[in-house]
Amino acid sequence: MPIPTTAAAPPGRPVAPSTNATRRRVALASFVGTTVEYYDFYLYATASALVFAPTFFPSVTPAVGVIASFATYGVGFVARPLGGVIAGHLGDRIGRKKLLVASLVLMGIASTLIGVIPSAATIGVGAVVALVFLRLLQGVAAGAEWGGSALLSVEHAPARHRGLFGAFTQMGSAGGMLLATGVFTLVRGLLGNEAFLAWGWRLPFLFSAVIVAVGLVIRLGVQDAPVFQELRASGGVERFPVWQAIRQHPRSILVTAGLRLVQPALYSILTTYSLTYLLAKRGEEGSAAGLQAVLVISAVSLVSTPFWGWLSDRVGRRVLTIWSAVGIAVLIWPFFAFLDAGPLVLLPLVALVGMCVFHDSIYGPQAAWFAEQFPTGRRYSGMSLGYQIGSIFSVGLTPLLAAVFVEVGGGSPWILCGYLGVYAVLSIVAAVFAVDPVADARRAGALRAGADPADPADPADPAAARVSA
Repeated sequence: MPIPTTAAAPPGRPVAPSTNATRRRVALASFVGTTVEYYDFYLYATASALVFAPTFFPSVTPAVGVIASFATYGVGFVARPLGGVIAGHLGDRIGRKKLLVASLVLMGIASTLIGVIPSAATIGVGAVVALVFLRLLQGVAAGAEWGGSALLSVEHAPARHRGLFGAFTQMGSAGGMLLATGVFTLVRGLLGNEAFLAWGWRLPFLFSAVIVAVGLVIRLGVQDAPVFQELRASGGVERFPVWQAIRQHPRSILVTAGLRLVQPALYSILTTYSLTYLLAKRGEEGSAAGLQAVLVISAVSLVSTPFWGWLSDRVGRRVLTIWSAVGIAVLIWPFFAFLDAGPLVLLPLVALVGMCVFHDSIYGPQAAWFAEQFPTGRRYSGMSLGYQIGSIFSVGLTPLLAAVFVEVGGGSPWILCGYLGVYAVLSIVAAVFAVDPVADARRAGALRAGADPADPADPADPAAARVSA
């Protein structure tokens, strides 16, 4: 039920639309802020693959240590829906920006503290407890981050360019991975493997305090989009937006969760589990080649992600997702065959096809596509819930399940490849049922006529008509 709120603008006075300069500033803030958040989050992923097993689980076999490390990595994704619920509720009531600032601070604190946790050899099980607790805080922060950042960029964007502007938030994932992997690789190269494993891995986590400060300076300079300011000014903010999203839009939540299956699972394999797999199959040379490949594909993703967002504004979101999901299901099999015996010098090229073509063509348009599934007053809540629920079962569990599946398969990845195929089918089903305003407008000839694609509207919800244009 709508309740009165402190108006963002005097009632009856329209809020000025976003200018091109404002849109560019918001796009930059979305990219930089999300890069900082994902830098912290992906540091943990890289450390789980390379460091945490001997540091926090020294008393078990290497295989069990890797599984335990990836289990703590997955804990962060279990906490992400909680962050999404809290941020969605508050973000749909008091605004997107305030929650984004809070999430950035929380992520920075948790990541910096991970860098000072004593090892298990020093304080025993207390080290693991501290690691899990701080990973939970990282998960809450990450769950709060994505929806707000995506909405800032999409709600400020012109309707015909939501895919492109939303992709700036998505670019933060590649930027964060590039920064995290680059810092890890630099520290490892400067200190040597022995010193890196002993204490050098802590330096990238401590560096979080510096880059979070930079992100805060940029993020504090933006405001909520006019569409949300108008909603607040009209008293259209709901008391329980999360509950209303669940009650009024269960299909949209399921669709967004389904779309978050195959793409994040592939991402986990390309950027996290493949490092462990290469270390086991090809030794230190394979692990080093894997880190270099992650650096290359992360850098190229800074270009390919906005390209796919731009293309989705012209051909629609659905067609890109369906064809890419099919490609992932088919090509994951020869990918692992290459990891087993292919020339490592070609690994960056092979990984680039997987990441910058099949992954990014799904991921690039997601900020815009997910926002298009919900009306303004429930958008932060609904898209955060779907995004984070899907992330638990995909990017959160995939490294752990991958280690288990390969162990059960006697060292062969055939179970893992089949698992990814199942996720591809589920994501295709979700894409079929998702609302795609661009595709609808294209079929109707509206895009050729110069009209903007429409937003989905819930006739029962007066706020549904309040959409970014």
